[in-house]
Amino acid sequence: MLRQLPFRGATSVLSALLSLAQLALATPSTAQVLISKPVRLKDIAVIAGARPNALHGLGLVVGLEGTGDSQATGFSERALRNFVQGSGLFPTERLRSKNVAVVSVDAKLPPFFKPGQLIDVTVSSIGDAKSLANGMLISTPLKGPDDKVYAVAQGALSTGGFGIEVSGNQVKKNATLVARIPSGATIEREVPVTVLDVNGFLYLNLLNPDYVTASRMAAAIGRSYLGAAQALDAATIRVYVTSQFRDNLVDLVARLEALEVVPDAVAKVIIEERTGTVILGSMVKIDPVAISHGGLIIKVETKTNVSQPPPLSSGQTQVTQDSTVTAEEQRAKTVIFDKGTTLGQLVRSLNALGTTPRDLITILQNIKAAGALNAQLEII
Repeated sequence: MLRQLPFRGATSVLSALLSLAQLALATPSTAQVLISKPVRLKDIAVIAGARPNALHGLGLVVGLEGTGDSQATGFSERALRNFVQGSGLFPTERLRSKNVAVVSVDAKLPPFFKPGQLIDVTVSSIGDAKSLANGMLISTPLKGPDDKVYAVAQGALSTGGFGIEVSGNQVKKNATLVARIPSGATIEREVPVTVLDVNGFLYLNLLNPDYVTASRMAAAIGRSYLGAAQALDAATIRVYVTSQFRDNLVDLVARLEALEVVPDAVAKVIIEERTGTVILGSMVKIDPVAISHGGLIIKVETKTNVSQPPPLSSGQTQVTQDSTVTAEEQRAKTVIFDKGTTLGQLVRSLNALGTTPRDLITILQNIKAAGALNAQLEII
């Protein structure tokens, strides 16, 4: 059956998420309102220089219920000996304990945080411990890339799971070798943050670099009279800070972050074949193309029969099989799309054909191969 669907000049619609369970589609009128709505600069850009810093350290978790590192690693014994010697004790015999595990301790120090404030900590086993549940991290210094101590971590671990093993049988829920300590590290040193360069410029970095968005941001800042702005590339906007705001950067940044702009994006289709998920961007459009959807179904049925010999005969019971092969070719359905067909029209028409997410993945790949898909196709 050939059906002509004259889709011409329709507006773009919002991104549609197609999953194995449901194909969700916004209406064109509603989607157009959402697309044209501006967003704040603070949601799409960050101030250059004001960034978090990674902290790292090696620590010792104690108090485990026999689920710590084995002696084969040698980690826990040396770490425990150093800890005991640091407390003023000098054991003469080997220290063996299954209640201790050596761990990697990591945290992120946000910008502008001051000494005495608390940050979260992630603790991960680096030995062969079976579980970190119910453990306690002893005081562990956390260092930055410059090898200086910026925080000290300590506290009870929260794993969010459990693991039980009895006679070789194991029951486990969630991860038990990675844990968190909410507010588990105390900041001891502040990281200096400089947002102005020597020439008095402040820089904004887009989270998703785009030339159109960068140009719109520079224009919006210029219209606000907060400073002369220039888009240096797809990700960087340079703002000259006037003498009015040199001593009041907080007020300047607050006003900049409150400005609104309509972000732009590249037309893109993301496909994940493992789960059959397809995500299509709102700017996706296709050139004139005809799509035919159909298939051949082959069924092979085997029936097992039992053949009994006549009474009082010397025959034996036999098992026989009868196989039946049938082929059914579904009627192909064809849809023709005109130039400028939008995402909403494409998805709505493919749904009418009864396509599954797997079929949709194949159709989109073939449309791209035919050169009719005006979008980037990424398979993850």
